[in-house]
Amino acid sequence: MSALGGPKQTGGVQSPTAIGIVLSIVLIVVALGLAYFLVQMAGVLALVGIIIGGVLVAFGVHFVPVGGAPAAMGQSPGIATGVAMLAAGAGLAGLFGGAWAAPLGLAVALAGGAVGGGLLMAITCTMVNVIYIFGMGIPAASGKVAKDPITGDTFPEYKSQGTEGHGLPFISWVGGVIGGALGGLGGTLIYLELLDIYQAQLPVLLNATVEQIAPVAISLAGIFAVAMFLINAVLAAYNITGTIEGPHDPKFKRFPRAVVAAAVASAVAGLFAIGLLQLVGVF
Repeated sequence: MSALGGPKQTGGVQSPTAIGIVLSIVLIVVALGLAYFLVQMAGVLALVGIIIGGVLVAFGVHFVPVGGAPAAMGQSPGIATGVAMLAAGAGLAGLFGGAWAAPLGLAVALAGGAVGGGLLMAITCTMVNVIYIFGMGIPAASGKVAKDPITGDTFPEYKSQGTEGHGLPFISWVGGVIGGALGGLGGTLIYLELLDIYQAQLPVLLNATVEQIAPVAISLAGIFAVAMFLINAVLAAYNITGTIEGPHDPKFKRFPRAVVAAAVASAVAGLFAIGLLQLVGVF
């Protein structure tokens, strides 16, 4: 945030500023009011669901162990890719699972989305350690804590000199699965809320049945859900700035700022997605 005149990034807690929280609340309230004006109470409820989904995505990203380029060289724990790219992969897997289960009801669809995102991350994290241990011949060792908070395994004696650690400790694996599940859950919730709105608006706008407009409604909901997932993933990535090992990493404590930013971004983007068809109908 220093590029925008904010405080220099540190590893500890970085809470949102008071003025930032006030402005965020104002923007969210205005978005909810406009949603009511456009689609009545259905729009408000849908936008609330979208905001919750966006917050889940941003929060979940902070659990995912990302090592970037250093991880590819065994110099940092985590998966050797960027935050936004990894989160997008988990989110898309969750969206596919949730969208497939949408006809089975809200609870089943949300569960499908969470399982899809969590399963992708579980497989990814497992294969990362297979490559590290059997391909590169190095053990999993954290550079942020002396021992694993879950298993109690110690790391200093396994950490190579000149590195911040390497591989994926068990706590990082668990964090990746939790992050994937939260991302899949949030992305699916956004998709389902938009799908309900479009299935209600499109038949009136196009003078057609729900079955006839289903392909259009599903496509629009999917496009906007993926877009909002990427928006929130990038916001979280900017908040993390680089690598993160998982929930035990000091950078994890930065998540409140990302949650506030995600709530505002989801409210604004969600309002556009909800009111799009109303604006098209006017013109």
